[in-house]
Amino acid sequence: MDFEVYCDESGLEALSNKEAHLYTAIGSIWLPSAYRDELKEKLATIKQKYGIRGELKWNKISPTYIDLYREVINYFFEADYLRYRVILIESEKVDGLTFHNGDVELGFYKFYYQLLHHWLFDNNKYNIFVDLKVNRNKGRLKELKKLLDEANRTSDVLQVQGLPSEQSLGIQLADVLTGLVSAKFNQKITSQAKRTLINLVEETYLHKPIEPTSKWVEKFNVFKIEMEGGW
Repeated sequence: MDFEVYCDESGLEALSNKEAHLYTAIGSIWLPSAYRDELKEKLATIKQKYGIRGELKWNKISPTYIDLYREVINYFFEADYLRYRVILIESEKVDGLTFHNGDVELGFYKFYYQLLHHWLFDNNKYNIFVDLKVNRNKGRLKELKKLLDEANRTSDVLQVQGLPSEQSLGIQLADVLTGLVSAKFNQKITSQAKRTLINLVEETYLHKPIEPTSKWVEKFNVFKIEMEGGW
């Protein structure tokens, strides 16, 4: 079966500055490729309903657009073909010098690998799209693809490609959910509108606070990586 994965990040500065945030978050939307057009149509329709031409972004949430983002979150949870996974990296425990030869960018993509590797299943094909950024090492995405392919020999990673977020509604949805989880874990809920959306997720859909899950939780998976090893 063919799948697509759309990824975005929140709080990257915490990988190099432990004072910036408690956690860095990297999140991903997973769906069968056959539902790509439905994802695009549903989100485009919601944006059109509220007269939004720009990107969906957690940082843009305000009381004016609370109903827009409530519909976006409802759509995600009610669409059985969509899944979400986020990895949380505790900034206090990141040691770039020890684990990544002092290369923060290398460390970042190692965490990307951990996010993706455990959800690549046998006999599937995957196209992975990440929010486009300028890397010091231009070959980072090719390296990530190669490592994922080598570690998951019975699945096929067709590509790991950077896309501008304004061109991808999948990446925009990943931004909203990753921003939501990041705000919760970093204790930086900056408005009542954002608190309302976190409450929507916890009370209506999860029926509990957002917290780390096992890797087998399919719909809304929160992977808080243990830097000492293990799951």
